[in-house]
Amino acid sequence: MASKDEEELRRLTVELRFYEQTAEALQSRLNMISAVITDLTVAGVTITTLETEKEGSELLVPVGGNSYIKTKLDNPNSLIVGMGAGVSVEKTLAESKEILKKRQEELEKTRTSMQQQFVQVVDKTSELRGNIESMVEKLRGEAPSKNV
Repeated sequence: MASKDEEELRRLTVELRFYEQTAEALQSRLNMISAVITDLTVAGVTITTLETEKEGSELLVPVGGNSYIKTKLDNPNSLIVGMGAGVSVEKTLAESKEILKKRQEELEKTRTSMQQQFVQVVDKTSELRGNIESMVEKLRGEAPSKNV
């Protein structure tokens, strides 16, 4: 009888590992999606700010490493927007804002769905841990005591 219980304990342990790895992967994806949403939010704010600028306005453009380059705004109503797969197109500021807004909305939906999946996986993980603890207690109770 104990061997059947031990086999069940091994199966539950493997299943628990699977769910823990799934939770880690979902958490990693959620972090990436949140970072992209933040990036899109910053882009939207930047575009909104650009709408008030006139041609020839001086701007500081980030080049990385907390460094900037001074430049003059040549065409205040035009922006190059990445469309995916390495393709970028020139759009008006209004079109650019709409594209970024739609991307952000889609990512928000994805994040919400993924958060729900994450909660389900965490709940299943907790359930499995409880089952494993019960199984371990059961096996300890069945273990023959050794008199020394």
